[in-house]
Amino acid sequence: MLDKLILFPYYLTLKTRHWLYNKGIIYKTHPCNVPTICIGNVTAGGTGKTPHTEMVLKTLLDNDDWAYKNIAVLSRGHKRKSRGFQQVTFDGSAWFLGDEPLQIKKNFPVATVAVDRNRVEGCDFLLHPEKLGTSRHGKSCRDKELPPSDLIVLDDAFQYRALRTYFNIVLVDYNRPVYKDRLLPLGHLRDLPERIEVADIIIVTKCPAYLEDWEKAGLAKSLGIRNFSLDACTGENRSGRRQTILFTAIRYQELKPVYECGDSRYIYSKKLILFSGIAKDTPMRRFLSDNYKIVKRFSFADHHKYNSMDIRKIAAAARENPTAVVVTTEKDSQRLLDYKKMPEWLQKRLFMIPIAVDFIDEREKGIFNSSLMSALKAFPYGE
Repeated sequence: MLDKLILFPYYLTLKTRHWLYNKGIIYKTHPCNVPTICIGNVTAGGTGKTPHTEMVLKTLLDNDDWAYKNIAVLSRGHKRKSRGFQQVTFDGSAWFLGDEPLQIKKNFPVATVAVDRNRVEGCDFLLHPEKLGTSRHGKSCRDKELPPSDLIVLDDAFQYRALRTYFNIVLVDYNRPVYKDRLLPLGHLRDLPERIEVADIIIVTKCPAYLEDWEKAGLAKSLGIRNFSLDACTGENRSGRRQTILFTAIRYQELKPVYECGDSRYIYSKKLILFSGIAKDTPMRRFLSDNYKIVKRFSFADHHKYNSMDIRKIAAAARENPTAVVVTTEKDSQRLLDYKKMPEWLQKRLFMIPIAVDFIDEREKGIFNSSLMSALKAFPYGE
């Protein structure tokens, strides 16, 4: 009872905000003239938005209808130091643009990647890049050369109600069912759990590599979905609307050097030094410990900016273990590259572990692809 009293002001604020947006009272929503795909969540951090954004990009680029069109990604650029709208360039810095947008640009150089806290403004600039030269908010953009976008993927915009997104993908952590969680600060929810009911697709992320059918049905039930069909991966939510629920797992990739001078022989070491600035490193540690003895681990805050003291600690551990490979995440590696005084001997031993996400089985992948492409074909251009 006490926790409900503590959280009631936050609950009431969220409830009122969504009601005002839904009714168009005070707060207005703005549509976009091209399809927008939003990847978001109702949980604070750690559901895998960036790898799922990359999965959506790959799906689009593998499709004949979209492979040759101008696809853009728009992100807030969490903890970046720049202001307003900025185009993310391949040689940009995480400090200026944000680590996740920079990672996406490096993995998908053919896509336009941009950051803007104001998503309505950002979408307008992506559709009309000529405005960057005339708008007061666009003049601070360093690189104004970009093609008009045919489709925009929105990374973490589910709570940005001012923009009316066309197709919503909401991510739910397998280990943290939203209806069993609580609002911040007593829990991990940054939005009302019932907000998942507006999603076009719910993806349960970070699942084990294999799930029994009864486990999938149980997870759907925990999300308020009734009459869940295992064949169609759909069921009815609490408001009576049919929703698709799919399940993905993290796939860790082979180690890659952070710097060009990386010595691949260190990959075959039996010892490993691990450091990261992410919400939770437990799955990564478990995966790496299958092949390496983790002799030292450093854990920093999410989106941590590495400084001289941090590098000295990591270097000291590397000297104590001269044969150990030094490993971090792909996201952290973007911020590491901003540190210009990295010793060359340490550069040779620094590797990152990229991650990707895959659906639990090929059938679910097919359902996702067909659902997304059918929705895009039905986009009401000009209405």
